[in-house]
Amino acid sequence: MFLAATVIGAMPAAAFAGEIAVIVKTTNSNFWQNVNRGAAAAIEGSEHTISFDGPAAESAVADEVNLVDNAVNRGVAGLVLAPSDPDALIPAVRRASEAGIPVAIIDSGLGKDGEGLYQTFLTTDNCAAGRMAASEMIKGTGGEGKVAVMSYVAGVGSEIGRVGCFVDEIKKSSKIEIVGPYYSQSQMATALNQTTDVLAANPDLKGIFGANEPTAVGMGRAIQQAGKAGQITAIGFDGNEDLQAFVKDGTLNGTLVQGSYQMGDLGVKAVLKLLAGEKVEPQIDTGVVYVTKENVDSDQAKNVLY
Repeated sequence: MFLAATVIGAMPAAAFAGEIAVIVKTTNSNFWQNVNRGAAAAIEGSEHTISFDGPAAESAVADEVNLVDNAVNRGVAGLVLAPSDPDALIPAVRRASEAGIPVAIIDSGLGKDGEGLYQTFLTTDNCAAGRMAASEMIKGTGGEGKVAVMSYVAGVGSEIGRVGCFVDEIKKSSKIEIVGPYYSQSQMATALNQTTDVLAANPDLKGIFGANEPTAVGMGRAIQQAGKAGQITAIGFDGNEDLQAFVKDGTLNGTLVQGSYQMGDLGVKAVLKLLAGEKVEPQIDTGVVYVTKENVDSDQAKNVLY
């Protein structure tokens, strides 16, 4: 990675007021709207402005590439990006780098060829979160029986860490049999249908893990419709109002919630520092909280729920 001074030197105009483009995987998610709220808070009092955009769906990778290309073409001052694909976004980020635009990557990382093209990476430690989910699943199931994994988009950086480390920890530390993973493409309706089928095909299922917001919401609705609420250990990921309700009524044993607001807030603040010629840490952990019925109303949970 090159230093902020290199960025500023390559593009002196970035030191003046300009647009910071915040581009996320999709705008059709409360999680990403919470990122937007954090970004909006961070820009208050700054001479800069922000724009917020993303595709209609996380699977629309080409649309996100076009959004980044368009931001580079209009000469934005900085970029905060949540890449929906670790490799497909690299050429667009390379163009931003070559244009001297400071880049903060949030949530999911770029592939190996993207190293050096951005200044900081703000994310949940998805592998640690996956292991945390596995630990809670082992506690809930007694470490035996079948557990289904309801994932979202195969190969996305966050999914590789979150689901991969969940499965690895389950295999290492229990006698649980993994069913799946199934990929919802981050579509709630798809996750609902997939979970309905999994529950019907596996009447002896002891646990189920929904690895992102739309997937976990669809999973929770399917559990309720099947009359299985409270009968299996169900763990979600993310923290919108639907998932909070599932935790409170016992459909979910708990849900792991990322600091989505912090991603937007700290991501924009990092770019502002870079534009001011300051250095930032190459990686910033935005944290995760396991929210249960017992702590859902605590300050710690309220700081991450949305």
